[in-house]
This record gives sequence, structure tokens and C-alpha cells, in this order.
Amino acid sequence: MEKRDKIPVSTLVVIYTPALDVLLLERADRPGYWQSVTGSQDPGETLAQTAEREVREETAIDARCHRLADWRLSNVYEIYAIWRHRYPPGVTHNTEHVFGLRVPERIEIRLDAREHLRYRWVPWRAAAREVFSWSNRQAILMLPDQEASPDTAGSAP
Repeated sequence: MEKRDKIPVSTLVVIYTPALDVLLLERADRPGYWQSVTGSQDPGETLAQTAEREVREETAIDARCHRLADWRLSNVYEIYAIWRHRYPPGVTHNTEHVFGLRVPERIEIRLDAREHLRYRWVPWRAAAREVFSWSNRQAILMLPDQEASPDTAGSAP
């Protein structure tokens, strides 16, 4: 795969069930690092399009068939040094935009083996303890309030 400069804008998508079970993915490039779906914006995409594309690429779920909601939350964080080479020279920070995707139940996932080794569905409190990223942890901990909020309910299919 050819190296390309990533845009330092990304989406984080917490995929969850009505019982607040959260989908976690184990990174292929860092075994033991669990996370929600995440990925950088491509040129010309809206944030919602980025979220939909990343969900499709990483899990084979069509987000348009479920309830995708923009949580109107963004985090700015320093890009880990081990991943900084993926960005243009001098870029050290990324702005991450948080979305939630509600699916009806724990569904089977088809992983992209280049990105993730395994997946599992985990109750939300346990999921928050297992993710390596502080922003992912924060988003998962917000899940009960986000699920209850009419402002971030998203649209049903």
C-alpha cells in the first residue's frame, strides 16, 4: 500500500446495541489495543460520510441502515508518535468528531484483516475500561446520556 498523507480530521464511531453493549475492535498494528471504529476524513467528505465509510470498511456494517448520530463532540489530541508518519510533515494534532451508531443487537462483523485482528461486544462500562484512547473512553462513558438525548438521536432508517 502506498503511503499517503492523512488529513488530521477523523471520526470516532461508538457502535452499540439498545442494551448498551459496545463493539470493540483489536488493532492489527498494535495487538492488545482495543478501540471503536475510527478513521481519517478523505478529501471532499462530510463528517457523516467519513463515519459511514469507516464503519463499512472496518466492520462491513451499512450505517445508513441503522441509527447514526453526530454527538456534536470533538476532541483535539496529539497524534501518537508511532502514527505521525501517516500525516503531512509538521502535523502533530488531530481533531476527532464523535458519532454513535445504534444497531438492533450484537451482530456479526466482517473485519478487514489489515486493520483489525478480532472484535467483541462488551457491556459499556467494561468497554470504557478496555479501550486505549482517553477520547474513546470518554465517548463510551457518555453513551447512556447520548442514547437518552433527543438532540443526538439521529434518524431511523
